[in-house]
Amino acid sequence: MAMFSSKPSAIVPALTLLLSLPVLYFFFTSHFHPPRQISISDTDELDDLSLFHKAITKEASNFSRHSTRHPSTRARLSAAVSKPKIAFLFLTNSELYFAPLWELFFANVTLKQYNIYVHADPFVKIPPLEGVFRDKIIPSKRTQRSSPALISAARRLLATAMLDDPLNTYFALISQHCIPLHSFNYLYDFLFDMKKLYKDLDFRSYIEIIDDDPFLWDRYNARGSDVMIPEVHFDEFRVGSQFFVLSRKHASMVIKDRKLWRKFKLPCLNIHSCYPEEHYFPTMLSMQDPKGCTGFTLTRVNWTDSVDGHPHTYHPPEISPGLIHNLRKSNSTYSYMFARKFSPDCLNPLMEMADSVLFKD
Repeated sequence: MAMFSSKPSAIVPALTLLLSLPVLYFFFTSHFHPPRQISISDTDELDDLSLFHKAITKEASNFSRHSTRHPSTRARLSAAVSKPKIAFLFLTNSELYFAPLWELFFANVTLKQYNIYVHADPFVKIPPLEGVFRDKIIPSKRTQRSSPALISAARRLLATAMLDDPLNTYFALISQHCIPLHSFNYLYDFLFDMKKLYKDLDFRSYIEIIDDDPFLWDRYNARGSDVMIPEVHFDEFRVGSQFFVLSRKHASMVIKDRKLWRKFKLPCLNIHSCYPEEHYFPTMLSMQDPKGCTGFTLTRVNWTDSVDGHPHTYHPPEISPGLIHNLRKSNSTYSYMFARKFSPDCLNPLMEMADSVLFKD
C-alpha cells in the first residue's frame, strides 16, 4: 500500500507542471519575444490607394493650371499668390503631451502660414484635442513601432495634407515626444529662404540619408536574403531618421510610389533589424532625387544611451537653457528645429522657458 500511495504524489507535480506549460509559454513569449508585426490589410491598402489617387489627381490638376514645371513651389513664390504654408504632420499613438507648448509655438501666427494634421492610432484612447489641434485628426489606422504601418501613417498624412491645401509646400513629420527648438517665424524664414533654392527653383527636403550604418547589411536583409532585389540593391539601400521635412515635390513622389512599397511592406524575419519607417523614405528619395535632399534631418535625437532601439529620453532634471542651446547645434550650417524624446513631465519646465529660451531666436 505504501508503494501504491506514493505514485499519486509523483503524478500530481507532473500534472501541475503540464497544466502550467501554457502559462509559462505565454509569459516567456510575451517577455522575451518581440511582438508580432501587424500587417497592412487589403482594406487599409485600398483606402490608402484611393486617398493617394485623389491627391495625385488634384496635384495634376494644379499642375495643368500653371505654366511652371513645379507650381506647388514656384507659383507660391510670386507676390500675386498667397504665402506658402508648412504642413505639420503629428504622428502619435498617445495623447499629445506637449500640445500646450505647441499652442505657444503657433500663437500669434496667421493661419495663412501653416496647417496641422494629426494621425492618431484609433486603437489607443486619446483625450479630445483642443485649441489649434481641434478637429485636426485625419482618418487613421493602427500603428506599431518597427512595422510598415508607420510608413502607411506618414504617407496618409502627406496625401491628406496635399489634397487639403495646394499651398502646403513643406511637410514636417513630428511625434508626440517632439518639441520645437525655435519660434515659428524662425523656422518659416529658414525653410523659405530664397538662397536655399537649388536647380529649377526647387526647395530641398530635410531628410537624413545614411549609407554607412554599421548594421546596414542586417537591416537590408531583415526580410530575408535577396528579398529586396531587383527593386532595391544593397548599394541603393539607405537608413535615416523617420522624422523629416519634405518639399511638396518629394511628398508627391512618396505617395506616387508603388514599386518600393511592395517590398518595404513585407514582414520581417529578423525583427531586431527591422525599422521600415527608417528605411523606406531615405531609400526611395535617395534613389529618385538625391541632390534634392540635404541628407540631414531637422530633428535632433540623442542616441548616446539608447535602450531597445529607443533614443535617450530627457527628464525634468535635465531641462535647462543650456540643453536647448546644445540641442540646436548641428554639424551642418543650419540649426536643428525640433528635438526628441522628452518625457511628458518635461512640459512644465519647458513651458517656463518657452518665451525666454525656446522661442527667443
